[in-house]
Amino acid sequence: MSSVNVTIQSRVSATDATGGTCTPDLARSPWNFDVGSPAYGPGSSMDDVAPATTPRQGSIPAEYREASDAELAERIRAAKSTLGDDVVILGHFYQRDEVVEHADFVGDSFQLANAALTRQDARHIVFCGVHFMAETADILSRDDQSVILPNLAAGCSMADMADTDSVEECWEQLMELYADEDGDQAPVIPVTYMNSSAALKAFVGRHGGIVCTSSNATTVLNWAFARGRRVLFFPDQHLGRNTAKALGVPLDQMPLWNPRRALGGNEAATLRAARVILWHGFCSVHKRFTVGQIDAARQQYPNARVIVHPECPMEVVDAADAAGSTDFIRKDVAAATEPTVFAIGTEINMVNRLADEYPQHTIFCLDPVICPCSTMYRIHPGYLAWVLEELVAGRVVNQITVDPQSTREAKIALRRMLDAKP
Repeated sequence: MSSVNVTIQSRVSATDATGGTCTPDLARSPWNFDVGSPAYGPGSSMDDVAPATTPRQGSIPAEYREASDAELAERIRAAKSTLGDDVVILGHFYQRDEVVEHADFVGDSFQLANAALTRQDARHIVFCGVHFMAETADILSRDDQSVILPNLAAGCSMADMADTDSVEECWEQLMELYADEDGDQAPVIPVTYMNSSAALKAFVGRHGGIVCTSSNATTVLNWAFARGRRVLFFPDQHLGRNTAKALGVPLDQMPLWNPRRALGGNEAATLRAARVILWHGFCSVHKRFTVGQIDAARQQYPNARVIVHPECPMEVVDAADAAGSTDFIRKDVAAATEPTVFAIGTEINMVNRLADEYPQHTIFCLDPVICPCSTMYRIHPGYLAWVLEELVAGRVVNQITVDPQSTREAKIALRRMLDAKP
């Protein structure tokens, strides 16, 4: 199977104007979108509004923009060889194949942050993912290690949906509402998904909360319920709702908090009766999956095994055979001993890579339209070659640094997460 990038290029250049992609702009290189107003670029998040504070990459030298794929691959290999053990490259599951092929470790965000810790001899950690992942790596790395994000514009629209000021305002309103409650349990425990800024990880560390991943969300919610009457879960409403529902929390006890409205758009009585308060955030990749897509897959393949990510809407998770993290999906496919049809609801780069890795199975993405994660797609081999060759020249570019206080407070929440093993 061709890489997602190659497939997009061929389809967009075909007669069909869209060619089965969510936008023909995907065929253009990311540096075409690195100037002008802040934006996530083409792909799943292209309709999300990027805040004014969204980092912008700016231009990189023409030699990287004009080089062929083969030339860039050779330059990356040469730079890695020169740098040797001084550098470790981390590639997220959702990265394009042309980047993943150069990664020393491939995994989800927290797996990669932990993988970097195993390379104590590496002075530089090049994180081919998005901004919050690089921040987490910086929090967990040594002070003498630099963490580099090849394209500063590789953010995360979901993470941006919960900004620090809005969460602080929410917290103040909740503390005022619950001020008359007493007892051994806290009125509310904050839980932030890994897909959030370092500032919000620090926030939950300060307020007795915890970070969760899609792998250990159930364990984390149980941890929180043992300590508080309620949970404030952000930024992804779908992961929070799906996890809490599986634990038996009724839907009417999971109000949605809209940060643009007083009390999140809820009545005080609703918030008092709540068990989980869900932030109005979502993943644009996983929001694309529908029950109709599952029905179509089962009509074509009646025995298909449908697996989706828990960031998908509740009705999609309910209609699937199983739901779990990217690592869960990978392990589920790997465990199949007989040829199986897998219809998978997660980012297209990972699904296609699984299809290549396990040719004995029929593996396809539930969404028939190729629409990758906009911000992951901002990492192009040109940027990777640029940051590596800058390191060869003795220059560190695009370093991601979290301030010392946020690092201390975020580590508290991350350590709690590490202890909450699923």
